[in-house]
Amino acid sequence: MTDQITILGVGNILLRDEGIGVRVIEELKKSYVFPDNVCLVDGGTQGLWLMSTIQVCDHLVVVDAVVGGDEPGTLYRLEKSDLPKGLRVKQSAHDSDLIEALNLCALLDREPKSVVVIGVEPVDISPFSLELSPQISARIDDLVRMVISEVEKLGVNPQKIV
Repeated sequence: MTDQITILGVGNILLRDEGIGVRVIEELKKSYVFPDNVCLVDGGTQGLWLMSTIQVCDHLVVVDAVVGGDEPGTLYRLEKSDLPKGLRVKQSAHDSDLIEALNLCALLDREPKSVVVIGVEPVDISPFSLELSPQISARIDDLVRMVISEVEKLGVNPQKIV
């Protein structure tokens, strides 16, 4: 049986750079064809509602804005072991809910074999705006390449739409 891979973009598109995960999913859907064992999901700000999505995959690649304290535009690749183990102060409207969902899936013994978070340090997540800041918008292609690299490591070769 082929492993199921979920690429999950999370974030609030109303809060400028906070929506980068969703924007990357949109770009992946527009630019690539994936085999049937790969599912692209716009997780928005669903938080704990993402448990059903997380429980059915073998490998999870999350795309999100990551507040790591580095320069805006810095790219991150985090594995599950790099993520907080429990509740903490939220860095965005959804991030600790995603951590809680992952932890609850682990408690239910229904967690993915691997979890990787691909992210970028945001410039601005506070104003109401549907537009990414120019600096973060310029990183979409880099984030897409990082996601493609992750699925290629899992043996999947998505086809670029020309």
